[in-house]
Order: sequence, then structure tokens, then C-alpha cells
Amino acid sequence: MQQLRPLSLGEILDRTAELYRGHFLLFAGIAAIFSGFMLVIQMLYVGVLSLLGYPHVAPHLTWAVAVAVIVEVLAVLLIAGLAIAANNRAVAWVYLGHPATVSSAARSVQPRLGRYLWLMTMSSFWAWAPLAVLYAIFFTVVLAALPHGLFANPAAAQQTAAQNPAAFLGAAVGILIVAPFLLGATIYGVWMSLRLSLGIPACVVEELPARRALKRSVELSKGSLGRIFVLAILVYAVRMIIGLVLSLPFLISFFRHPGHPVSVAMMSLQQVAAFVTNTLIGPIYATGLTLFYYDLRIRKEGYDIEWMMQAAGLEAAAAAALPESVPPAPIEPA
Repeated sequence: MQQLRPLSLGEILDRTAELYRGHFLLFAGIAAIFSGFMLVIQMLYVGVLSLLGYPHVAPHLTWAVAVAVIVEVLAVLLIAGLAIAANNRAVAWVYLGHPATVSSAARSVQPRLGRYLWLMTMSSFWAWAPLAVLYAIFFTVVLAALPHGLFANPAAAQQTAAQNPAAFLGAAVGILIVAPFLLGATIYGVWMSLRLSLGIPACVVEELPARRALKRSVELSKGSLGRIFVLAILVYAVRMIIGLVLSLPFLISFFRHPGHPVSVAMMSLQQVAAFVTNTLIGPIYATGLTLFYYDLRIRKEGYDIEWMMQAAGLEAAAAAALPESVPPAPIEPA
């Protein structure tokens, strides 16, 4: 069991790395289960593209490609939320000195599967709905200006610029108009995502309903958004480095055959590389968020004192000393 006390940002990052290294098989095993589901969905998406005739999709089937992309993104997002929930549960058990296994952590999301999915749906909507609307406007403008079917047939991109420069100029003007709004919506989405980032730990550890968990996240994260942002940036940087290493074969192929659309086989290999990256890197962010959750409860609610009282067998006294909004400590794994 870790010593419960307020931690600096550096200490949280160090402890995140320590927990990840010390329980690598546990966290990577949990991530692999959910990354496997994501891999299946992404392979189905590649299969749909192949059935539609990629890279020469008929123009009237462009809408089918767009729908497939939306479905893939939503499904992957929801599954990623379940992976974070399972890892949060495992980190909570390890952090508080309870035993944890891959199977018990994976099973822990089943009783409240709907709650976690609803939490991720609400969190994603509140954070990214403005950007989604602007992207819809962006692609509407671009598709209206560019020749029909261009995005469904990447091989046509090289010739279109020379054959119809006016269309590309109109698309460029539309992009310049929409770009500042896209940037603003992106900044808003990042800010809101940070405010809601502790929703899953609150939902998992305190067993709160989805809406209350998100409100709890907003309360706990006040004053610490910058620290959580640093964690997210560091994890993203590590993900980018590993992704770049795994993508070297694809980059070499791209530069050797410039202008050629990515083959279905190469797209499938890219999804496998994404599976490896998600398995290795996904648990790091979930671990860090859980540590931030406990740190903020210690700072704002004296959770370390509550836990010591419970460990000493004074559960009733600890419960009486807590605010009504703070539920009991997490249950142990089955």
C-alpha cells in the first residue's frame, strides 16, 4: 500500500511510472482485452472500406464511408472509456493495498457497464459536440467546393488540383473561414475534457451515477487542470514516439510510393500497430488520473485521515466525519 499524502506533480508522475513498471503485466493485460475489442472494430471498418471498393469508392457511396468513420470513432471512444474504468479499478486496488488481477479488473466493469458507457457518452458530448458540429460544417463546405467523390478516391487528388484550381481555391477560402472556429472548439474540448477527466475514477471508486460523477470531477479538478494537462501531454508524447517507431514501415512505404493510396493490407497492419500502442500506453494515463483523483481527495477532503481511521477499525467514526457527498471506500475485488 502506498503512503497516502498530498503529492506534487513530479511525485504523481514518478509514482505513476513506479506503479506502471511494478504492475506492468496487470495493467497491460487489462488494456490488451479492451484494445483487442477496438482492433476488431477497426478491422471491421477496414473491411467495410474494402467492400465499398476502396480506394475507388463510387461517389454515391461517399456517405457510407463517412457513416463508417463516425461509427468507428464512437465505438472506439466508448471501449476506451471501459478500458480506463477497468484500469482505474485495478490502480485503486493496488494503491490501497488490495489484491488485483486482470480478470477481476475486467469483470469489475460488467455490473455497471451501462453507467460507464453513459458517462463516456455525456463526457464526450459536453466536451466535443461543438467541434463535431464545426467539422460537419467544414466538410460540407469542402465537399461543396471540391469535385464530387474526391475524398472517396484518394488517387484522384493529384489531378484535381491541376484540372480545377478554382474549386481548390474556394475550398481554401472556406477552410480559412472555419479554421479559427475549429481552433476555438478544440481548445474548449481540451479544457472541458480536463474538467471531466476524473469522472471515471469518481464513478468507479465511489460508485456514483454518471452525472454525479462528472459533477464531482468538475469540483475535484478545480485548481489542478494544469497539472492534469501536463500528464496528458506527457502520455500523448510517449504515445506519439511509440506510434512513430511502429509506423516506420508505413512511412517508408509512403515515401517510396508517393501519391499512392494506402492499401487495405497496410491499413490492417496500421490497426495492429495501434493495438500494440494502446496496450502499452493506455494504462499510463488511467494510472495517472487515478493518482490525481486520490491526491485531490486528500487535499480537499482529508481522505488520508479517513483511510487511516478505516484501517484502524474506526469505520463508523470515519463515516460520521465525512460529508454526505463522499461515499465509502472502494470495495475489494472478488
